[in-house]
Amino acid sequence: MFDYLANPARFQRIANVIRPLAWLIFIITLLPGLYYAFFNSPADYQQGETVRIMYIHVPSAWMALMGYVLMAVMALFYLVWKHPLADIAARSMALPGAGFAFITLVTGSLWGAPMWGTWWVWDARLTSMLILLFLYIGYMVLVDSFDREERGSKAGAVLLLVGVINIPIIKFSVDWWNTLHQGASVIRVGGPLIDSSMLIPLLLMAAAAKWWFIAITLIRMRALMGERRLQSRWATRRDGANHD
Repeated sequence: MFDYLANPARFQRIANVIRPLAWLIFIITLLPGLYYAFFNSPADYQQGETVRIMYIHVPSAWMALMGYVLMAVMALFYLVWKHPLADIAARSMALPGAGFAFITLVTGSLWGAPMWGTWWVWDARLTSMLILLFLYIGYMVLVDSFDREERGSKAGAVLLLVGVINIPIIKFSVDWWNTLHQGASVIRVGGPLIDSSMLIPLLLMAAAAKWWFIAITLIRMRALMGERRLQSRWATRRDGANHD
C-alpha cells in the first residue's frame, strides 16, 4: 500500500481528493462539537465550568501522541525502504504535532491551576508530555541542521524511533506511578466512564482535531514536495551550466 502511495504524482491525485474532504469533515465536526462542548453540556459536579477545558485539552493530547507515532512509522519506512515521501510526511506532521503538544501543556496548566492549586507539578504525565514537545522541537531543528538534506532526514528518523519509547510512558504513567492525573476514562477495556452528554462533544472535538491534522499535513506535504521539485530543477540547471 505504501509503495502505491509513494509515487508522488499518484499521491498528489489522492491528496487532492482527501484534502477538501478533510476540511469538510473538520467543519462538520468542529461546529457542533464547540456548541455541545461549551453551551450544551453540563458542568462537572466537582470541577464546575472548568471541565470545559477538557474538550480542548484531551483531543490535543490524543493528537500529539498520534502525530508522533505516525512520524515514527514514517521514519521507519524512510530508513528501511528509503521512501522520500515518508520523510516528507514526517517533516510535515512535526509542526502541527508540536502545536498539539503545546496546547496540551497550556490547557493542562489552565485546568490544573483551579483543580490542583498549582500551574505545574513535575509528575510523570506532565514531565513526559513536556519531553514529547521537546522531541518534536528537537526533530524540527535536527532535520534542518545539516548541509545535506538526506543526512538531516536520517538523523531525524533515528531521533523519532528512539523517542517513541516516550509514548507508552505518557499513556501508562498514571498506572505506573502516583500522579495527579486520573486514570483512563474514555479509551479503556470496560468502556468509557464519561456520561454521553460529555462524551459526544469530546469525540466530536477529537474528530475535528484529527481531520484538521490530516488537512494541514497534506497542505504541508504539497508545499514541501513543490519545494523539493524546484530544488531539483535548480540543481539540474546548475549542473548543466557547469558542464557548458
